[in-house]
Amino acid sequence: MNHDEPLAEAPSPAARSIAELDRLVAELGEEEREHFGRILLLDAATGRADPPETMHAWLEKHFGSVAAVCSQRVVKVTNRFTLEGALFNVLRASRPLEEPPGGGSLRLEEAIRDSAGDPFCRPEEATPADPFGRVRGKHSVSASNAAKSDGWHGVIVFDEHAPLRFSAEQVVDYLDTGQAWFAKAHEVDPSACYPFFLWNCLWRSGASVLHGHAQVLLTRKMHLARVENWRRAAFDYGQAWRSDYFQDLISVHRSLGLAIPHGTATILASLTPVKEKEVQVIAQRLDADAKAAVYRVLRVLIGKLGVQSFNLALYQPPLAPVAEDWEAFPFVFRILDRGRLESRASDLGALEIFGQSVIASDPFSVAAALMDQTPEDVQ
Repeated sequence: MNHDEPLAEAPSPAARSIAELDRLVAELGEEEREHFGRILLLDAATGRADPPETMHAWLEKHFGSVAAVCSQRVVKVTNRFTLEGALFNVLRASRPLEEPPGGGSLRLEEAIRDSAGDPFCRPEEATPADPFGRVRGKHSVSASNAAKSDGWHGVIVFDEHAPLRFSAEQVVDYLDTGQAWFAKAHEVDPSACYPFFLWNCLWRSGASVLHGHAQVLLTRKMHLARVENWRRAAFDYGQAWRSDYFQDLISVHRSLGLAIPHGTATILASLTPVKEKEVQVIAQRLDADAKAAVYRVLRVLIGKLGVQSFNLALYQPPLAPVAEDWEAFPFVFRILDRGRLESRASDLGALEIFGQSVIASDPFSVAAALMDQTPEDVQ
């Protein structure tokens, strides 16, 4: 299948649920079921609990009913090649979470106003430059990261201070400025050729500065470990099945109504999310459609699904020829929710770090929001 071919109309995810994924897969055609089984391992289990009567009122208040807790549907999906996987239980979204003192009313607008005038508001005088100087876009400028994660580690500082306020044109500029930074760093150091673009938005995402910004790394010898893991997974899949991994991944999601075409790009509501509401954008080129798809995802996550703090990463091939095979590797954006800003609880625990992701959101609901789009959603 050609990446530029329009995808056939997919079933609507609106009336579907991750809890019934085993039934939905069983209803697929033979070829679609085969593709699903090639890539994904599925197991559905029922978790049971026997709460005392003294808990019933509390359970009804927080979970809707006692029965919902007594018998819980848990769906486990694991990618056989990347070994990423998720344990889905939408009931976990109803868990009572402790909030900070003061009712948990962290006022974002006040925080934005109070942080105005920070170093990123005057990057030319308050941030270091890279050895090659700065890369300037229409709505952003680069800086050298003062505390580096790799030899080449820069920051794309947005002109706009408020981190959740951006237009389609600004998102395109941030991505373009990042790519220009990669080119400059690679020109100075040709051995550094593996690019990584990331955007941490607000404190739940790990961002240490509120002011809107992204980061860029250019590393040597091998891509970052998780990107290389994806490359090897795609290569191993191709060797095993003589088929394109990413096209088959798209096909699996499309057959279940979880793939949304956007010009030459495809948006996936991931069946193996790392954290809540993970959406992937897959494209052969970093063209206008791919960038517009990224903006579309961000606007829907923020405007319709209530996301405030998010992580975005771009997996892309190296800038120069290397020993390993990157021929069929596309541009892949991964975007996910990092939880409510007022929550005191971390969204990552030992199970996520050492075992497998635990997910409370439903990818069918995410896909429905992305499909059910009005012009206002992408303004």
